[in-house]
Amino acid sequence: MADREKKRCTIDDVARELGISKTTVSRALSGKGRVSRETREKVLACIERCDYQPNVIARGLAQSRTYNIGLLLPEDYAEIDFPFFKECMSGICEKAAQHNYDVILSMVDGKNLDQLRRMIANHKVDGVIVTRALVNSSVRPFLKEKKVPFVAIGTPQAQEPGLIWIDNQNREGSRELTGILLMKGLRRLALLGGSRAHLVTKSRVLGYEAAHSDYRVRADESLMFMDVDCYAKVASAVDRILESKADGIVCMDDAITNMLLGCLRERGVRIPQEMRVASLYDSTLLEYYIPAVTSLHFNTKSLGMNACQLLLEQLGEKVDGEFVPLNYQVILRESTK
Repeated sequence: MADREKKRCTIDDVARELGISKTTVSRALSGKGRVSRETREKVLACIERCDYQPNVIARGLAQSRTYNIGLLLPEDYAEIDFPFFKECMSGICEKAAQHNYDVILSMVDGKNLDQLRRMIANHKVDGVIVTRALVNSSVRPFLKEKKVPFVAIGTPQAQEPGLIWIDNQNREGSRELTGILLMKGLRRLALLGGSRAHLVTKSRVLGYEAAHSDYRVRADESLMFMDVDCYAKVASAVDRILESKADGIVCMDDAITNMLLGCLRERGVRIPQEMRVASLYDSTLLEYYIPAVTSLHFNTKSLGMNACQLLLEQLGEKVDGEFVPLNYQVILRESTK
């Protein structure tokens, strides 16, 4: 009962208790304008005593802000992309919450921008984070035209002035992991990949090819299978891989790897005795499989946090903390021994 009747402390209450104007309290809180250090310390001490919470709506109206960030996900993203988006979203939401921003999620088709248009027209967000598959769609030109601050997660097809983007080291990781397998003596490595429309697929293919070039081994195009986004396509590719006498298979992500493992199990192919298997994206799915699968581990949550930090800085926020290095780790497990 007492909690329900407790009056919320307002900026008026702080000003009245300290005998100063509301403007002075506001300046002390925002750090803008001339306010002595002594006054600022008194204001901060007072708001801590009375548990003052600023009115976000009023603050937003005064500063022409919504304190919302838009997060755009591709409408047609496949189930295989879910682990990446989930981890990335977790980092974005955590960083946004640290600075009193909320995240509004929107599913966007690369060509149909109706949801995004409404979001911008109705002034629902201060800035936008564009996720991987949408980096090179019509989303980016639209946001630039409307002068909406945004950050892209994913490597753009071509560099352009003013574009702020961030990404994992997909090409470098693919090159290193493929190189390790070639160093182990494997010479007929198959590659199972996702959608050709996604630049992350292109980056991983380039890394796979670069590793072959490093070791002066020809990358056999007949062993490279793209757009294998369902079990039937993986099964078809596996049959052709087995017929070609490949000695290893590199998968672009954990979901494709999981489907591959099922196909190999159905055909009685033993791992690693008869086929070596590795994934260019790690997850607990692969860590606890028997045998555990050699994988590339990325800190995707940190990728999301760093993307959000870049956007907050564009919005004029003083962001605490430094960027988390976006390194990767090759985790060697039983599947490639």
